[in-house]
Amino acid sequence: MPVKKLAISVPEDVIRAVDRAAAARRVTRSRFISDTLRVVARARTDAEIRARVDRVMADVDVAAEQRDTALAYQRAGSRRGIGW
Repeated sequence: MPVKKLAISVPEDVIRAVDRAAAARRVTRSRFISDTLRVVARARTDAEIRARVDRVMADVDVAAEQRDTALAYQRAGSRRGIGW
């Protein structure tokens, strides 16, 4: 895929956060930023994202699965001193 270089000004604390996130995913800074921009460009608005999530969560099967998972985590409780 053809690429274009661009220069932007970014606060140092943001670059540090980007570098940490990229390192955690074992990708380059450029790849992380490109992937992130791709996701953001596809999500037209926060309202659209919220509407998509609401549609998914309106599905009774998905809602039941989410509820069951939350209850399972709640029942597991804290097991201080016990490794996973």
